[in-house]
Amino acid sequence: MMTDKIQAGHGSGGKLMNDMISNVIRKILGNESIQLDDSAVLSVPPGQIVFTTDTFVVTPIVFPGGDIGSLAVNGTVNDLAVMGARPLYLSCGLILEEGFDMETFTQIMRSMRKEADAAGVQIVTGDTKVVPRGKGDRIYINTTGIGVLENELQRREIAIGDKIIINGTIGDHGVTIMAERNQLSFSRGLQSDCAHLNHMIAGVTKKFPESIKFMRDATRGGVASVLNEIVKDRPFSAMLVEENLPVKEEVHGMCDILGLDPLYVANEGKVIFIVEKDRAGDILKILKEDAHGKDAAVIGEITGEFKGKAYVETDIGGKRILPLLLEEQLPRIC
Repeated sequence: MMTDKIQAGHGSGGKLMNDMISNVIRKILGNESIQLDDSAVLSVPPGQIVFTTDTFVVTPIVFPGGDIGSLAVNGTVNDLAVMGARPLYLSCGLILEEGFDMETFTQIMRSMRKEADAAGVQIVTGDTKVVPRGKGDRIYINTTGIGVLENELQRREIAIGDKIIINGTIGDHGVTIMAERNQLSFSRGLQSDCAHLNHMIAGVTKKFPESIKFMRDATRGGVASVLNEIVKDRPFSAMLVEENLPVKEEVHGMCDILGLDPLYVANEGKVIFIVEKDRAGDILKILKEDAHGKDAAVIGEITGEFKGKAYVETDIGGKRILPLLLEEQLPRIC
């Protein structure tokens, strides 16, 4: 018998847990690769595999543009895709709080299935634990992903003059989460950019396998943190051009009110590309043909000034260093 709330017994290994797995998890996420053993036996193409894991603790768990389920699938798919891998399989580890609403849980499972199907990956194994009421925040999800490496894209040498490209607007996810968390009535129109990018990335990497030197999704810490990682202790810097940064007006407005810099705000559907300068225009054109890249832009370039740092060339001609954050601006945004 199904209950309308998560109970301690749903993590006990007994009938309640088996009923939930059969009637909700397996029924929604099920596919021919899900087996009754504790592990999945999988077929992978010859070559190198890419293996990643991430844990999602976002609050609120449902937000404009997604929920913790879609975030868990897309986040792990993107971590594989930016390495040059074709994502194949995911696991799903669930930590549920006693008393969590079963209907919302079911909605989140459906969201995971929808995103997995769209990304072309299978959820093939998982685990469920239940913590006592008051000892969690309804639901946490861990997803581990396996993909097969198709391009060695992360190891190409970056040079002065290379261009920096992003596939769309900056800061949408983090600002949306913050607005929902604080129930800000003037936040209408904000929506997370949560999306799987593997198809878009594959489209551009297959056409320009030698011209893309680096890719990274700009999640926690935002664009500024990614660029700082790239240039740290390197003999070059990353310059952004302020007037070229694609930031929605509503995101700008919310950041002004909350005292945030959009460049440090998390994204869940954006990737930074470092590309050969002579191919930047062609790569931008291909990105714009994809729904997730229609607002793509060249936002800066690799320079020899302020070596080892990221900075912005402002609209009035100044230059502003983008330091590494001492701590997270917005906790629990992914």
